[in-house]
Amino acid sequence: MLAACGDPSANQALGTLERDRIVLKATANEIVVSQPIPEGTFVVAGTLLVQLDATRQQAIVARARAEVGRAAAQLEELRNGARPEDIAAASARVAGARAALVEARASYARATSLVRQRLAAQAQLDKALAGRDAAEANLESAQEELLRLTNGTRQEQLDAGAAALQAAEAQLALEQHMLSELSVKATRDAYLDSLPWNVGERVSPGATLAIMLAGSHPYARVYVPEPWRARLHVGDVYPVHVDGLDDPLPGRLRWIANEPAFTPYYALNASDRARLVYMAEFDIEDGDSLPTGVPAQVLLGDE
Repeated sequence: MLAACGDPSANQALGTLERDRIVLKATANEIVVSQPIPEGTFVVAGTLLVQLDATRQQAIVARARAEVGRAAAQLEELRNGARPEDIAAASARVAGARAALVEARASYARATSLVRQRLAAQAQLDKALAGRDAAEANLESAQEELLRLTNGTRQEQLDAGAAALQAAEAQLALEQHMLSELSVKATRDAYLDSLPWNVGERVSPGATLAIMLAGSHPYARVYVPEPWRARLHVGDVYPVHVDGLDDPLPGRLRWIANEPAFTPYYALNASDRARLVYMAEFDIEDGDSLPTGVPAQVLLGDE
């Protein structure tokens, strides 16, 4: 510790000024059709930064909307039940089946009488019997069909129709959300730092479309020498030297890592190459106009 105090670099935490970096990525394989905001512009949340071609997704949304309409129409049909015309047609079929049964029974009775008088063969009686049974079955079927129409739709069918409509609506909401994601907008107030793609290029899913630097107050991301780790606490204030400024600015420690790391290449010096360091972040007061990426040094003790 005494040896470290003799080295001025041991009393400094070296690093750079940073801002929160927000990366906006593509969600679909589409072509960039417009970039209305130039790089380096301060934008507010909701500003359109990149517009991807939405022709394909608009068609998908239209199809999903049509599915919602179809499901809604089917559910309404189930709720309304059978039409009066269908019920009337079923009633007519019942009447026709009943008349056919009357005729079949009469034919069976005549065939029975003729067989008893030995004026007809047994085959004729069997045919008449089969005709009567078929007529009875047809009447029963027609009556059941009429009963189904007059009783209305079962609750299970209504529930299934409602579920189908909800599924179609959920799919439409999903497709509309995917359509909205083709319009890449700022998620918070920030500086538009970079637009990696050009208009006319086709991007792949996951490609970075825009990089923003958020927050008006920058912070110094520095590497604290290991001997100072135990003496630093969140909320402590230390002077921060920024390259290009004559006077230091106050910096408040907002976070420090618990796990150490090796000294980064830009913080190496002849006598301090093997030290462990802890990444830390100091909020800079009155530093709104400072650029990002400028080297900074936090003075931890007297030089």
